Amino acid sequence: MMPWPYPEFPFTGDEPEPDSEDVRLAALVAQRLSIDWTTRRQRIAVTVQNRVVILSGTVADRQARQAAGDLAWDVPGVFDVCNALGLYPVRRGGH
Repeated sequence: MMPWPYPEFPFTGDEPEPDSEDVRLAALVAQRLSIDWTTRRQRIAVTVQNRVVILSGTVADRQARQAAGDLAWDVPGVFDVCNALGLYPVRRGGH
């Protein structure tokens, strides 16, 4: 899993190249997630398709999940956000 998108990612030609606006939006969302103290140390992958941001991965708590979605929505040009982030399992016991 890539934690952040790489615009220079080589495409094999099997899939259509992403829209340049989608690449730009993914970079902006990833930048915001990497700066914010709530989300910067979380395992979040950002994908954008047709200006819809898809957040996947795992985060520590509901606050981080909510913050990631809010940060994505705040990027101008984002049409919708699919917040598919999961929470790390709660560890029980002392080990």
